[in-house]
Amino acid sequence: MILGWKKKYYEILKELNYSEKKDKESAIILNSILKKTNINKKIISLIKGKTVFVIGSGPSLASAIPKLKNYKKIIKIAADSSIKPLVANGIIPDIIVTDLDGDMKTLEKIGKTNSIFVVHAHGDNIEKLDIVKKFKNCIGTTQSTPFDKIKNYGGFTDGDRGVFLANHFQAKKIILLGMDFGDQIGKYSETKKSDWKIKMIKLKKGESLLKWLSSFAKAELFTTSKSIEGFKKISYKELDIIIT
Repeated sequence: MILGWKKKYYEILKELNYSEKKDKESAIILNSILKKTNINKKIISLIKGKTVFVIGSGPSLASAIPKLKNYKKIIKIAADSSIKPLVANGIIPDIIVTDLDGDMKTLEKIGKTNSIFVVHAHGDNIEKLDIVKKFKNCIGTTQSTPFDKIKNYGGFTDGDRGVFLANHFQAKKIILLGMDFGDQIGKYSETKKSDWKIKMIKLKKGESLLKWLSSFAKAELFTTSKSIEGFKKISYKELDIIIT
């Protein structure tokens, strides 16, 4: 677990009135479902020393999709709410970071491919965890204390957990696309209007965690989306230069 993460986690519990007990309960259930695998080694081979795209479902995803089609060989880590539009455009992410709040039909469909699922257990998704049995390649994570098959790489929302994951597995460069921690909800987000207020709070927390990560990350950090402290803002035209 990242040094200092426990303090960040307890801040999240307090600010959003979450239950550590339920988080642990969910993690225990997920651990009982998962099989022991060598998927961590597969993730290392995909990410270590590489340039990695981390894709969110923010407003800029629409403009990012045509660009993503030009980079078939770049490793792509995607937050689950971005999966539906990505798949619809023929883009299959290498790694999907999900707490199972995205489009379940699409997740189940991609679960049969070689894509790796990083499923996050928390107190609000216990009833959804059974779908993990249908995923071909899957590991589990928690915000609480890791144990057995359950890991903790850091991060809170699917998007920023993807960045923490890439950093943990020693990516050389991490480039954000469709990751807008602003005051708008992207059209591809699965968030209901009634939940927009809490969604904005979560996005602000995710952004603050990325700022924190930038203070110790060894990877070079870039964003094509909204500016984030600690990440170099680049244009789509600069991607070729950054990637080489």
